[in-house]
Amino acid sequence: MKLTKNVINKLAYSAKNGKQDIYWDNNLPGFGIRVYPSNKKSFVLKYRVTGRQHIKVVGRYGPLTLDQARDKAKKELAAIIDNKDPLDEKKKTRIGISFKEFCPIYIARHAKEYKRTWVADQRRINKYLIPAFGSLRLDAITRADVATLYSDIVQKFPYEANRTIQQLSKMYERAKFWGYIKDEHFNVTKGVKQFKEKKRDRWIKPDELPRLAQAINEEENFYGSKALWLYLLLGVRRDELLKAKWEDIDRDRQELKLPETKAGHVHYVPLSAPALSILHDLPKQKGNPYILPGEKPGRHLVNIEKIWQRVRKKANVEDVRIHDLRRTLGSWLAQSGNSLHLIGRVLNHSTQSTTAIYARFAQDHVKQALEEHGNKLMSIAGSQAPVKVPPTIRKRKKK
Repeated sequence: MKLTKNVINKLAYSAKNGKQDIYWDNNLPGFGIRVYPSNKKSFVLKYRVTGRQHIKVVGRYGPLTLDQARDKAKKELAAIIDNKDPLDEKKKTRIGISFKEFCPIYIARHAKEYKRTWVADQRRINKYLIPAFGSLRLDAITRADVATLYSDIVQKFPYEANRTIQQLSKMYERAKFWGYIKDEHFNVTKGVKQFKEKKRDRWIKPDELPRLAQAINEEENFYGSKALWLYLLLGVRRDELLKAKWEDIDRDRQELKLPETKAGHVHYVPLSAPALSILHDLPKQKGNPYILPGEKPGRHLVNIEKIWQRVRKKANVEDVRIHDLRRTLGSWLAQSGNSLHLIGRVLNHSTQSTTAIYARFAQDHVKQALEEHGNKLMSIAGSQAPVKVPPTIRKRKKK
C-alpha cells in the first residue's frame, strides 16, 4: 500500500496472538509501519545481509514523521549496499549497559506493549530490582546476587518474591533476544528455588454473609458499598468493575460489557435482577462516565482496597481478600450443582483446554446461573439485602 499520514492514522492491530502486523510501503522497498497490539506504531526496515533477512525498527511513529522515517530508512539502505548491517552497529552499543539502563527499555518494549499489569512490573523494579542491581552491568549480575535478593524478599512476602524472580527471568529472556547480553549468557534466575505456592480456597460462607452484608451496608463510602455488592453478584475482577462505564450497560439485553479483560477479549456479563437494582439506584455524576466514580472529577473509584479493609474488619472476615468475592461466586455456583465449564464461562476464564467447550454454552445459561446466584445471595443476606426491583424490571415481568 501507499503509506500516507492519513492511512497510518487509520491502521489498527489486526493480527492474532501478538504476531507482527506490518504494512509495507509501495514507494520504498523494505520500508513499512508496524502496528503493535496496543495500537502504537513504529516504522520498520526489512533488508537482507549475507543471505539473512532482518527487520529493524527505524523509530516510533509520532515522534518521527513519515517523511523523516523514509529519509532515515534511505540512509540505512545506502549503508547496507556497502555490506554494513545497521543492527550490528547497534548491538555493539547494547552490550554492557547497566541494569538500571535496561529497565525502561523492558518497560517500554515489553511490559507496556503486552501486559495490562505493567504497573506492577515497574513497582517491583523500583522497590526491589534497581536497589539491588541498578549500578551493575546487566551481564555482571550473578546467580548468587539473585539468590540473595530472593532470600531477602521471601522472608516477608513469599508470593511477591516469586513474582519478582519470574519477572527478572523474563527481563533476561528479552535482554538476550534484543541483543543486550550475548547469546551464550545464562539466565541468572535459573536454579533459584522458589516458594511453593498454595492456591487460595477462601470464600464467603453462607453463615458469614449476613454480617458481611450488614458491614457493606454500613460502609460510609456509598459507591464503595455498591461496588462490593456488585463484586459478589457478578464475579468480575477488581479493575474490570472499577473501569466500567455507563455506556457499557445494555439495559435492553440486561448485560454489562467489559471491553478490557485479563482474558484479552470483550466479555459480556449478564445482569441479574439484584445487580440491575443496584445499578438502577446508582446516581450518575455529571461529566463522569464511570459507574463507580471516584473523588477526582471524571475518574473512577480507586480506594476500594481501603474500603474493603474497613468492611472485612467490621464483618470479622479479615482473611478474605477482594478477589475472594469473585471466588465466592464460583464456589456458590459449584455448590449449586453447576458444571465447572459453566462456572468458567461465568467467570470468563480462558484456557486452551476449555475454550472450545465454553463456546457451546449460550449466554442465557450464564444469565440463569447468575440470576439464581443473585436470588440466593439476597435470600441469605435477609434484611441486609440492598435489593429494590426497579420499575423497568417489574414491567418486563408482567409481560
